Amino acid sequence: MNGDARYSIGDLARRTGLTVKTIRFYSDRGIVTPAGRSPAGYRRYDGPALARLELVRTLRDLGLDLATIRRVVDRELSLPEAAAAHAAALEAQIRTLRVRRAVLTAVARRGSTPEETELMHELAGLSARERGRLIDDFLDAVLGAPGAHAEDPALAGPRRTLTPALPDDPHPDQLQAWVELAELSRDPGFRAVMRRAVEEHVADRARAGTSPPRRDVVASAGERAGIAVAAGVDPASDRARPVVAAVAAEYAGLLGVEDGTELRRRLLTRLRTASDPRRERYTRLLAVINGWPVPASRGPALDWAVRALEAGRA
Repeated sequence: MNGDARYSIGDLARRTGLTVKTIRFYSDRGIVTPAGRSPAGYRRYDGPALARLELVRTLRDLGLDLATIRRVVDRELSLPEAAAAHAAALEAQIRTLRVRRAVLTAVARRGSTPEETELMHELAGLSARERGRLIDDFLDAVLGAPGAHAEDPALAGPRRTLTPALPDDPHPDQLQAWVELAELSRDPGFRAVMRRAVEEHVADRARAGTSPPRRDVVASAGERAGIAVAAGVDPASDRARPVVAAVAAEYAGLLGVEDGTELRRRLLTRLRTASDPRRERYTRLLAVINGWPVPASRGPALDWAVRALEAGRA
């Protein structure tokens, strides 16, 4: 027997905190080998075996598989290399778990059907390239192919500003926002609303013929109506008429026409399109994904403007 083989399996168990059964299993697999045997035939282990076993225990606690551990203790694979490979594998698992948590959280919040849950899981699991293709398809449907509106300075930036950029290591809120935004971007009704908004805007820009472009009437109407909302003005009241008149006058000046029934019909159409809640939802989700400040809601102001215009026409 090796004179340094002074540890029994029980000794190793007490020193390492492993069970006798586990140590015997490692010994049988050749991961930790005995240095000799006692006169009665019991296995005995030396100091290096104890150190080897402690390393094995540590690596197992860190989640490395036995095959990799054996390569490390046999010096076929360096410990830094094994650690790097395992860290990468853990990172992939963490990303997968985050995706699953995002989907399950969204399902719980929305009370989704099995079909919606399946779709959300599919959208959450897309690669960066697949996400890019999905958004490009949406923007092509809304804005036209890249360069289609390059002649209009007011539409030069939307493709960039409407594109989500999910980080490689997203926060759960960003993942949940991506799932909802991706689902929204595939909605034919939402695509039609966004396309209509672009066409109305382009038509107004062409009719106005201004360069550089003036501020869009939707933004102006939102600001004026927001002040009226804050002041508690009823959109169907006489107090609302000057606000509507100011918005209509600005719109008439932009288009170079007189204020009248046709202009107000056109203005109402634009504001109805702009007030679709899905447009604002897309913008807010985009801000969460891209880490931008979430914009203040324009919904109440635009709804007020629509109701005020409708009341005036009535």
